Amino acid sequence: MASKKWSELSSSQKRAITVVGAVEAIMTLAAWRDLARRPDDGVRGPKWAWAGAVLVQPFGPPAYFTLGRR
Repeated sequence: MASKKWSELSSSQKRAITVVGAVEAIMTLAAWRDLARRPDDGVRGPKWAWAGAVLVQPFGPPAYFTLGRR
């Protein structure tokens, strides 16, 4: 499948990309904020590892919220 330029996408495709990007950004910020405020014993594993894992899109933030918190 060939790559398309932004101008070649339909308005619904542009909207979907924008919404998914916004959701990823909000989840990433929420995960970092929660991680910063949560005590060390409230996190499974080292906090520095989860801080890096949150950067792995799109799997990091959901993994932190489901697996990383006690």
